[in-house]
Amino acid sequence: MTSTLPVLLLCALIAAPAQAALLSVEGHARDPKSDRLLYREEHLFRHEGERPVERLVLYRCPDGVAFARKRIDYRTSAIAPEFELVDARGYREGLRREGARTLIWAGAKPPRPLRASDGPLVADAGFDEFLRQSWSQLGAGESRPLAFVVPAFGRSLAFEVRGLGQHGSGDAAVQRFELRLEGLLGKVTSPISVEYTTTDRRLRRFAGLTNVRDGRGDQIEARIDFPDAPKPAGPQRWQTAAAVPLAACKVGR
Repeated sequence: MTSTLPVLLLCALIAAPAQAALLSVEGHARDPKSDRLLYREEHLFRHEGERPVERLVLYRCPDGVAFARKRIDYRTSAIAPEFELVDARGYREGLRREGARTLIWAGAKPPRPLRASDGPLVADAGFDEFLRQSWSQLGAGESRPLAFVVPAFGRSLAFEVRGLGQHGSGDAAVQRFELRLEGLLGKVTSPISVEYTTTDRRLRRFAGLTNVRDGRGDQIEARIDFPDAPKPAGPQRWQTAAAVPLAACKVGR
């Protein structure tokens, strides 16, 4: 009996699914004109190998008050994950799947079926994964169409992402990309620009309209910097961030 116990224990350990390590990274959202700190983003996320599993984002005012929280689940799709954003100031938006149906919602509107435009469907932070999957193509100067989910519009909109080349050198080298609406809307709206490190393909900077809103309900335009690489986080960090009470505070104007 004693001789078989180590073998049984080893088999159990091999069969048990490994818990993906928890990582954290923080972003600072600033006014692109005045450089004033608007809010901070605390990201906690897990990967299994190269595939993302889940993410929890806590949004804080400059004084540290948590005003919004977003949960992202990549298990149904890496580039169009399910997500839910809840803002203590009264706004919410999200995407979820029920069987073959994809439902989205925004504000006080109930969930409704997504009206999708042509192209690969991309939602929220799934844009990160879409870029990584298209890295070689975009890095060569090509462009790719995509259908980006905009819950406030009740549908996805046709966008185009293109590479803007590499800038800098060594550890400071970044690859730049631009996301722009197609058609006439793209001629009258500003594009979103992002920078990723070339060494580990992680987001360093986002500049453009965010899904965070100001006191009037308008989307905030910000430059969000992620200066540090993700770091390991303790297992209780997720539970703590998920339970932090949300409170209204002034963001933006």
